[in-house]
Amino acid sequence: MEFYSYEELLERAYKALPERSEEAEERWEAPSLVSMITGNRTFIKNFVEACKHIRREEKEVMKYLLKELGTQGYLESNVLVLLGKFPNKTINDKFQRYIKYFVMCPICGKPDTHIIKEGRLKFIKCEACGARNPVPQI
Repeated sequence: MEFYSYEELLERAYKALPERSEEAEERWEAPSLVSMITGNRTFIKNFVEACKHIRREEKEVMKYLLKELGTQGYLESNVLVLLGKFPNKTINDKFQRYIKYFVMCPICGKPDTHIIKEGRLKFIKCEACGARNPVPQI
């Protein structure tokens, strides 16, 4: 059996970590949703593009927004249709809260994350710092 010094073990641990992206905060800007109220429905025009920008599935983001807004809705081509009248500020506040809890890494604050599922639990895995944290249920 081979024994390593503390410095050698530390060097091996640093090599096993993923590369950090130093400019993640400067290069990434959270998108805002553009909505339009027509009759008794609210249309979010850039919903699919915003989901691609934050690298999350449309169904998950839609599920969160519908639950937070307390309404029903559906995805029609690239537009999310909400049943009810919701101001743009309310929709964007809920969307920014989703980004805070489900996209941004709670350790380093960078958006380079993805969600992994282990059994019934979901975790947010950061590609920048390697942290793994539980994700709240929607």
